[in-house]
Amino acid sequence: MNIHNNARLTPRGRERLVRQVVGGQTPQAVAQAAGVCPRTVRKWVERYRREGLAGLQDRSSRPHRLYRPTPASVVAQVECLRRRRYTGRQIAAELGISPATVSRILKRLGLNRLRALEPAEPVRRYERARPGELIHIDIKKLGRIDGVGHRITGDRHRQSNRRSRGEGLGWEFVHVAIDDNSRIAFAKVMPDEKKESAVAFLEAALAYYQRLGVTVARVMTDNGACYKSAAFRHACQRHGLRHVLTRPYTPKTNGKAERFIQTCLREWAYAQAYHHSRQRTGELPFWLHRYNWHRPHAGIGAKTPISRLALTEDNLLRLHI
Repeated sequence: MNIHNNARLTPRGRERLVRQVVGGQTPQAVAQAAGVCPRTVRKWVERYRREGLAGLQDRSSRPHRLYRPTPASVVAQVECLRRRRYTGRQIAAELGISPATVSRILKRLGLNRLRALEPAEPVRRYERARPGELIHIDIKKLGRIDGVGHRITGDRHRQSNRRSRGEGLGWEFVHVAIDDNSRIAFAKVMPDEKKESAVAFLEAALAYYQRLGVTVARVMTDNGACYKSAAFRHACQRHGLRHVLTRPYTPKTNGKAERFIQTCLREWAYAQAYHHSRQRTGELPFWLHRYNWHRPHAGIGAKTPISRLALTEDNLLRLHI
């Protein structure tokens, strides 16, 4: 319940006030002690006698009747024009009513945003038939660290002082790849997101999947400059890969990579207090091993990603190092 900032009485205070009057004190004396007028005291006493403790709760200040309610025919016209993609001001000018009135009507109808007029786009879930048929690749920028950060300590003072002196540590970039079918993931921390790093990561990812017996056929990326470069295109051609670009400004097209990045940040990058970026980078292969070999994945029936390869080899961490 929201109490007015200048309210002198809360429901508990009203109850105390009423009980004092019922107990024999005069409304004038009770009102003077509470800092309100006798009329207020009588109002709450009357409500208490009529409704009990429920009558002491706050009520809406909305009037029971509107003096000049908007006719239903006008409301229908507002809705009709809105469904023709008219703006609020256009509707107000067309019907000769206040823009504020139009705004209230549209909000009541749930049409105050134009996107409410569009049917919800159906969720399109897909999964490739075999491992390696498609891998999703993406990049996430991470700030370099040289001590326990504010995400753990909650202290932003040291970090803000460094920024004010221009002593930022800079950034490093974790490049990620995840197989569409099995959800087997690979990640590597790179110094930047330029085309050279993108090509180097692609080579490393292909080698990793090859060691698992997976031959990659397609690569999906966003429209970043490094992925649209001639160097990345030539690397894909060299390995016989088909390069698929996502629709611009549609990250859900590459949703498996986006979701993996969220998991990566939560369970690796920000999971513990690292004292240096090197320590965080060194932990990445061990976390990837747990993710691929031991962590159940909800998207594949709570099984581990590696289970979809039916490997006969031992569970070896060396595959990640």
